[in-house]
Amino acid sequence: MKKKIALSWSGGKDGCMALHKLIGQGHEIACLITTVPIELERTFGHGEKMEAILKQSEALGIPVHFIRCTFKEYTQSFIDSLKDLKNKYQLTSAAFGDLYLDEHRSWGENTADTAALEALYPLWMKKDEAAQALQDFADSGYKAVIIRTQDNVLDDTWLGQEVDQQLIERMKSTPICPMGEAGEYHTFVYDGPLFKKMIQLQFGERIQLETTTRLELEDLSLIEK
Repeated sequence: MKKKIALSWSGGKDGCMALHKLIGQGHEIACLITTVPIELERTFGHGEKMEAILKQSEALGIPVHFIRCTFKEYTQSFIDSLKDLKNKYQLTSAAFGDLYLDEHRSWGENTADTAALEALYPLWMKKDEAAQALQDFADSGYKAVIIRTQDNVLDDTWLGQEVDQQLIERMKSTPICPMGEAGEYHTFVYDGPLFKKMIQLQFGERIQLETTTRLELEDLSLIEK
């Protein structure tokens, strides 16, 4: 049965893999959902500029809905938005790109259920399958770069690295989850099979935050493929 889905979207590889798999299964992604702190113009998940997410939305040809909320009201705001989007797009489901953390899945299932939607986890796997998942992404034709690192596990030499075979080989010498499931690193996808246009970008400054370092993306533009 074809499902009509709102997909939780941070702009990184996991959400992109979920998108690709769901569309490959014949489902329709009605919209992307991205949460944004009410006082900032950056995403909750990766601290990415809203402009960058809008470029992905345009490149993919899928509308994005921004949920502006505070951390305290995050869950309720997400539920309210799902209810609104359910009516707007006649949604059947909400999908998430989580891999194996049970607490993340429980949150998504409870949130979707409260909005009377089915929760989908198309990438769900065992923890020891994460290395193969990273290899699958690198082989998929999608293009992504690391835009944020957790300082206590990865230094800033990882910033700007392509998610490719070279990165996979380097990742083997680190103690972290290869997919960065615990937030060890975050990525930004700028091209791939479902992208109607490629996002051209430049690397800007590296910004030291409390426990992470973020690579700014600048001069984003869409180019024909």
